[in-house]
Amino acid sequence: MSKIIYGIQQVGIGVANHTQAWKWYMEHLGFDIRIFEDNTIAELMLPYTGGQPQQRHAALALNMQGGGGLEIWQYKGRTPLMPESQVLLGDYGIFAAKVKCPNVKKAYDYFESKGIPVSQLSVRPNGEEHFFIKDPFGNFFEIYNHGYIFKDEKKHVSGVGGVVIGVSDIEKSLKLYRDILGYDTIIYDTTAVFEDLAELPGGKGNFRRMLLTHSQTPKGSFSKFFGQSEIELVQVLDREPNKIFKNRYWGDLGFIHLCYDMKNMNDLEKECTDKGFPFTVNSNVKHNKKGNFDMGEAAGHFSYIEDPDGTL
Repeated sequence: MSKIIYGIQQVGIGVANHTQAWKWYMEHLGFDIRIFEDNTIAELMLPYTGGQPQQRHAALALNMQGGGGLEIWQYKGRTPLMPESQVLLGDYGIFAAKVKCPNVKKAYDYFESKGIPVSQLSVRPNGEEHFFIKDPFGNFFEIYNHGYIFKDEKKHVSGVGGVVIGVSDIEKSLKLYRDILGYDTIIYDTTAVFEDLAELPGGKGNFRRMLLTHSQTPKGSFSKFFGQSEIELVQVLDREPNKIFKNRYWGDLGFIHLCYDMKNMNDLEKECTDKGFPFTVNSNVKHNKKGNFDMGEAAGHFSYIEDPDGTL
């Protein structure tokens, strides 16, 4: 059997105040369905948590209009760190989460009416309208046109539909995002100074942008809920980018990972190893005295890999 990827399950986001953050994401982005919430110890992420287990409070929340969710994640035993410097577009890591939207203009009017920082309403290189918002915690979300709705709850936005990722070399990154994760269709691939990015931090630079999606519609399990997704790779050409999580832990402030719902993990592990992206964390190991993995309501088989620039 080969791996089956059902879609983006969630984007992880490290926060300083779990209650405050979730309230904002619930009110303004519609993430009001609790899948799990617990306070436990993250024991298996030692390569990314200073070699020590870390106490954390985490919740996975979904928007029933469809798309991936947000895993809202807060350290409980340490103060989460901010980036060493302002995160700029093109820095290595997840710069923004993409949020699906059935009516971009109506959503723009909503966010503007609430006093939420918004970029200008503009068009992407493929001619579709979009804009960016910034939450009170400094994180950016791209609101983009996506008409499919799983359950119409009359919300102005739906769930997560992808991410904007800063990379050092798009061609090298394709070995993961295209060849393993299946983003085999290029919507656009263009190099310029882009007007629609100008209001973002670092957005006035010269970039190569490649927007990718799947040629095949995901099938099985929760695929109808997660729906189609896209990945935008951004390579800055006129400065030396920083690594967003340099000298910080996984779970510190900002977007910490991109998570997929999938089947046949062992087949994925072999493929990733063969193609140069070995698992750095694999929960399918004997870990405690009971000989199993236990993380409360969040229990399950999960694994991590890094892209060529270390993004999880």
